[in-house]
Amino acid sequence: MSSLASDLTGTRGFLVADAAGRPLGRVECAMYGTRPDHPDALSVRSGRLLGKRRRLVPAEVIQAVDAGAGVIGLRVRGEQLRTFL
Repeated sequence: MSSLASDLTGTRGFLVADAAGRPLGRVECAMYGTRPDHPDALSVRSGRLLGKRRRLVPAEVIQAVDAGAGVIGLRVRGEQLRTFL
């Protein structure tokens, strides 16, 4: 997980898709919790206007990060992720 977590620092603006291939939104920022130099999760925002849903995507549910295409694939469905304001 540490190599994947370090890759999450430069993922702002990446498109995030769930296990079914549905787009969930774009990465708003990396979120840090246990260690200040390694992100534990991503904040993913759907929509462009204020008031749209944000999802918390833990690093352990990320299956792949394609830096060339700017896409992050998850191993879970979007309904399984927590939402927040």
